Amino acid sequence: MAAAFKTLETPRIRMILPEPADAARIVRYYEENQQHLAPWETLRADEFYTEAFWVAEIRQLREEFANGESLRLCLVDRIDPDGVIIGQCALRNIIRGAFHGCYLGYSLHHEAVGKGLMFEALSAVIPFAFNELGLHRIMANYIPTNERSGRLLRRLGFSVEGYARDYLFIAGQWQDHILTALINPNP
Repeated sequence: MAAAFKTLETPRIRMILPEPADAARIVRYYEENQQHLAPWETLRADEFYTEAFWVAEIRQLREEFANGESLRLCLVDRIDPDGVIIGQCALRNIIRGAFHGCYLGYSLHHEAVGKGLMFEALSAVIPFAFNELGLHRIMANYIPTNERSGRLLRRLGFSVEGYARDYLFIAGQWQDHILTALINPNP
């Protein structure tokens, strides 16, 4: 069982565990950012861009959190928390036992890029992962041409651990990835 989730806040962002009522906002986020995110994400079926898909997905992600398997959050403006979603971040595939690790993923609305918002958000999510969820290792992998993501991870303290050829099927082709990780400084 995972730790209880409390909304995380930074000076500019509120990070929420979405509810079914947020499905329309999530669809809008992905529709508005389809071209912006296309180089970094898997190909999406038309169903992905429907409220019905997201109502079911939200139920699933909330169940995964309750079972200690993942934490998938939507980023909203702290001043206008009922407004548009400005990004998302996720701690997925949480593995316990001798490992206590997960994979980090994230994306921002195309209009929010370059403002330091993801650094701000992840600077709150990472301590939550280590202190509240009790994780030891957070792994984040990125396509070598995604220099912005590489800079963000370095700034957050992630270390490069390797290079994986044909690692994930992204944007319709197998893509190499740089493998990074951040270790809990207080294990």
